[in-house]
Amino acid sequence: MGDSLLYKVRSGKPVKFFDFLKNYMGLLIPDNYYRSHLKTKLEAARKRPDYEYMKKRVDYYIRIKDTWKIASTNKTEKGKSIFFYTGTLGGYTRKMFHTAYYFDQHDVTRWFPKSLRWNFCPGDVYFTPDVPTVVKSRLLTADNQNPVILKLDKLRHFLFVNDEKSFREKKDMAIFRGKIRQSRVREKFLQLYFNHPLFDCGVVGKNEGCPEQWMQPKKTIREHLDYKFIMALEGNDVASNLKWVMSSNSIAVMTRPTCETWFMEGTLIPDYHYIEVKEDFSDLPDKLTYYAQHPDKAEEIIKHAHAYVSQFFDKEREEILQLMVLERYFETSGQL
Repeated sequence: MGDSLLYKVRSGKPVKFFDFLKNYMGLLIPDNYYRSHLKTKLEAARKRPDYEYMKKRVDYYIRIKDTWKIASTNKTEKGKSIFFYTGTLGGYTRKMFHTAYYFDQHDVTRWFPKSLRWNFCPGDVYFTPDVPTVVKSRLLTADNQNPVILKLDKLRHFLFVNDEKSFREKKDMAIFRGKIRQSRVREKFLQLYFNHPLFDCGVVGKNEGCPEQWMQPKKTIREHLDYKFIMALEGNDVASNLKWVMSSNSIAVMTRPTCETWFMEGTLIPDYHYIEVKEDFSDLPDKLTYYAQHPDKAEEIIKHAHAYVSQFFDKEREEILQLMVLERYFETSGQL
């Protein structure tokens, strides 16, 4: 089921072509310009009224406490579902991995000397690296100091919506559209609730081994917003729709997250920012029915979700935070 041009226009998602075009145009600005302004930009950040809040965010993204030394030997590992790079900032090129990750990391690394070395693992990371490594996602485990989070694959993950339809105007149902691949959570959900009257659910894209009846047409984001509840189920790592769902007047429904990104999913509070259901989904129908019958309770969750996502709206602050994270990464490795 390839995406038609009409769907791509109507989907509600950003068009990659225009984003890539903007990024290619940005390459015309010499990196020296950014490097010459780094010190001034970080000094100005210390005078911001929200600087204490920013330091807490940085502490959350990079948890390395002790000094460490990065390997002096360049290394590139490519596997079926993993890419790992050790080398200089300047040595990482666009053709090594997906273009979106190249541009996202370059937005930050261009502020630093190209000779600085780092460990970089783009893509869906569902393991804990053995060495301090810059990643998009990390597991929510106690021993996870090595993964250092940056805001990567942001065109896909950091999408927010302006939802004009109130919760009470929406259908008393939950919707799910997504791929399954290796997602045990998504497969379990569909086994239980495909064709259930409370759910409009299905698999999109290429059939990779699921029952054919599960394959359903894609729906645009606007079509998702006709439903009171939107399933935000983890795939290879986090649920990529969680950000825009929490910015809408629908409610995200999910099991407790097992990994997190720049969105800090580990700080979300169950039944306060989203509706949490058991891993076996046994309480799912009862929870949906409760919140459909108690819209005041549902609207409280929506209010809390809106407040949570609003902390990511300040583009200037988001940029500075990434610079602060990467600065600490190089400081702890003894390079700055």
